[in-house]
Amino acid sequence: MRLNCWKFKGGESKRWRVCAIALLSFTTGSLITARLAHIDQVRADSNRVFELRVYHTVPGKVPALESRFRDTNSKLLAKHDLKVVGYWVPEGTPDWDNTFIYLVAHSDREEAKKNWEAMMADPEFQEVIKAEQANKLVEKVDRTYMRPTDFSPMK
Repeated sequence: MRLNCWKFKGGESKRWRVCAIALLSFTTGSLITARLAHIDQVRADSNRVFELRVYHTVPGKVPALESRFRDTNSKLLAKHDLKVVGYWVPEGTPDWDNTFIYLVAHSDREEAKKNWEAMMADPEFQEVIKAEQANKLVEKVDRTYMRPTDFSPMK
């Protein structure tokens, strides 16, 4: 069965030319848009840094720390423009059993400092600190700022 919904004078070859022109126009527009979007992204992210935070918990306290981040800390981080890329818990490595990891993206180091200072001064976060002192979950926090390499897929 053949559907013949387009009728052009000149027959089949004219129909294919119209389809080819439409496809070429769509593809060209998409490529130009994607290229322009990428140029803006590279310029905007030229000083971007990532902050790796590794929390070493009191043995057996990772689930409680996950709950704290799920219920409270993640909202406070967002409130203070601290953009979390993701949270992780190592799996299958006993040496890392008491570890909670997350990655924060910052437009630059100065913004990171400003946003962290604002969060530390927030009364809601002060309550989290008091709760941590009353029910210790974390033994140590390692922080590392990283810049993406020029060949990194994530910039």
